[in-house]
Amino acid sequence: MTPREIIAQAWAITTKTAAVRRWSFVSSLFETMLNVKLLIYQVYFAFKYIDGSGGAGFFDIEIMIYQSMPFWLFLSIVSFFVTLIVVELFIPHFCTGAIIGLAAKSYRGEPVKGGLVLGLYNFFPIFAIHEFLGLAGLSIVITVFSLILRYVSGDIKYWCIGVLAFLFLLSNVLKFLFSFANEGVVLQKLNIFHAIGRSFKLIMSHLSHIMFLLLLLFVISIRILLNVATVILVPAIVVGIAVLLTHVFSQALAYSIAAIVGIALIIIASYFFAYVHAFKHCVWTITYLELTKHKDLDVIL
Repeated sequence: MTPREIIAQAWAITTKTAAVRRWSFVSSLFETMLNVKLLIYQVYFAFKYIDGSGGAGFFDIEIMIYQSMPFWLFLSIVSFFVTLIVVELFIPHFCTGAIIGLAAKSYRGEPVKGGLVLGLYNFFPIFAIHEFLGLAGLSIVITVFSLILRYVSGDIKYWCIGVLAFLFLLSNVLKFLFSFANEGVVLQKLNIFHAIGRSFKLIMSHLSHIMFLLLLLFVISIRILLNVATVILVPAIVVGIAVLLTHVFSQALAYSIAAIVGIALIIIASYFFAYVHAFKHCVWTITYLELTKHKDLDVIL
């Protein structure tokens, strides 16, 4: 198949296969919620730094919540958010296995079912592969950058920032080379290192094909820009609403209203992200299936 045909087929699967979109929505929802929470903390730390009113403590937000509401409510909220963070760290990897497997079934004309089994069976290898690319995410890098600024002093701070920038670039290069690793795990049941090696080999063997596909897949870049904009705007809107409402209502009520508005915005954004997220996985899944039909370039006989 040509790259144009792959793009067309992937979009057809995305729009026609509800199961793929449902898993993509769940993945996008939890991923966006985690990114927004990480950035809300960084917005607060940046405000304290720019305002010059003193250093920001690591648990300042939790202390403010503790001081503004009953202890039982504070404990419930903190317990809920800790549990939610744990879920947000794992659910997207769980969903990835389901999305890839269901997309492949749809492409082959098989019944599109078994997403839960696909997610469970492939979770640990996909999670392990993602751990190699931990610093490829913008929100994680911003969080680490914030920690360096606040807790590292002296000239070593700039060395740490330089190392962080290098690791960010390296992680994104590896992310490109690992593009087919998840597909190898889900579709061919390869182990982690075999899947990574297989992905690297496919990328290097069909680099011109992949690069042309990436040019056609410009929507991925649009998704990244939308993701960055959402991750930046949602915390700004939530913080702005919270600050304004504190002049009218109590802190607890103001923060509650701001949280509800923020959750609504995240759900709406995740609905649109689900299409692009599913489309991206469908493209790589179909490409992997097509490329594996060809003989490896290093095989002579």
